[in-house]
Amino acid sequence: MDATGDNDDRTGNAAGTGNDDRTGDAAATGKGARTGAAPCFVVQIHQARRMHFDFRLEVGGVLKSWAVPRGPSENPRERRLAVPTEDHPLEYRTFEGVIAEGESGGGTVIVWDQGTYRPLSHDRWGTPVPFEQSLEDGHATFWLDGARLHGEFALTRFKGGDAPGEEVWMLIKAKDGQATQDGPEAPDPYLARSARTGRTLAQVAAEEGSGSP
Repeated sequence: MDATGDNDDRTGNAAGTGNDDRTGDAAATGKGARTGAAPCFVVQIHQARRMHFDFRLEVGGVLKSWAVPRGPSENPRERRLAVPTEDHPLEYRTFEGVIAEGESGGGTVIVWDQGTYRPLSHDRWGTPVPFEQSLEDGHATFWLDGARLHGEFALTRFKGGDAPGEEVWMLIKAKDGQATQDGPEAPDPYLARSARTGRTLAQVAAEEGSGSP
């Protein structure tokens, strides 16, 4: 169960079925697509029962996933709640389309950002820490090279949550040369365009579904 109240346990049969017609704005030129052996990341906007952003990092052959209700921010003062959800197959990073109503996580999905990342985690003495270990320890730092998100970010685990044993994380931008100090507090999911196809949620719903998202 994710932060939106939806069981977002998607399998590979949904992956790769979206339209890859690269049209629209400059974000739809494929910038940020996976290249080489660097691990990938993707941020998908998901119009499910509740609108949210899914932040996913390639770790150990799967996409480790967090639901971020307000979406990522490049302003270090804007800490974003991030609730862990189910791992997804790597193929799901390209999924863009409509999940049928009644199915798990039913709703419209677009790829808001995509790219690769570099692990930066280290211990107090500056010795690099394997990325999977840093996530297990509850604090992971990494550098994003995406179509929209750039620079150093951190995922930090805090105690708390609505249910016993539930993990609560924060997604935080570091104060670096890629950080912003102003601009919108959060991306507008209804106006956002796909980094893969340039389409909005409404356009994807109209083309691949049976109505508005």
